[in-house]
Amino acid sequence: MKNIYTYGGKPARRNLTIDCLRRNKAAGIKMTQVSALNGDEAVACAAMGIDLITIADLDIEEVRAAAPETFVTGSQTMAQYMTEDEALAAAIRTAEKGADAIYTPRGLKTIERLAGEGLAVQGHVGLVPRKSTLIGGLRIVGKTAEEALRLAEDFRRLEEAGAVAAEVECVAVEALGEINKQTSIVTHSIGAGSGGDIIFSFMEDICGDVDNPPRHAKAWGDVGSIRKALQAERAKALGGFRADVQSGAFPDMAHSVAMAPGEHEKLLEALDKRQPLHQ
Repeated sequence: MKNIYTYGGKPARRNLTIDCLRRNKAAGIKMTQVSALNGDEAVACAAMGIDLITIADLDIEEVRAAAPETFVTGSQTMAQYMTEDEALAAAIRTAEKGADAIYTPRGLKTIERLAGEGLAVQGHVGLVPRKSTLIGGLRIVGKTAEEALRLAEDFRRLEEAGAVAAEVECVAVEALGEINKQTSIVTHSIGAGSGGDIIFSFMEDICGDVDNPPRHAKAWGDVGSIRKALQAERAKALGGFRADVQSGAFPDMAHSVAMAPGEHEKLLEALDKRQPLHQ
């Protein structure tokens, strides 16, 4: 566990730092990264010893409170921030609140701008799903030597822009395995085999909570069946409630409170003697 100061100037402790990631890369130590949508998922990751958590940058406060000592990457989406200035301002806010790195799928100028302010920046190479139309759709990248060499150039440009890490998505196993030996970039492999420094997977894929998971996903649980059973039980309960209300079966006396003995009769007598409110 390392003592650090956050970008926001607060003392904290972390399981990993950027220096640790680089040292682990050099030593061939594999690390794990999982996505978390909320504090509950972050707590589960921390409890099970997941090395790094990736989150939507807007969720940083909830996740950081839930997993105060786990390395957290705050992720920006492709269309979330329109300009470099907006991306930088958002990145600084996220880092101030405790993110250890900032992920952006945007271009090299954005990466260079963020890195220039001392932020640890993670880029994205290989298949970038939101840019998939540029490469002919959702497919594996680097299956030929020519394309793998272009991928190596992408890594070089990331290095030059100041990135410390990259998500490497749907890349041929051998391509990443060889390129990873020649780059200083810490690689987060998803669908790119075991050659990456960090093996990344989404929480829903790991837990079996996806009806049609991608080919590279593996489930170690069956949360999907449990969730469907929960939804079915909820629907059953709501339908029963509505039916009983409509039929008059609910609320019944078993779920109501009666007046004290004799008080109902007194009430009727008193109401009979009252003047009507409107004539």
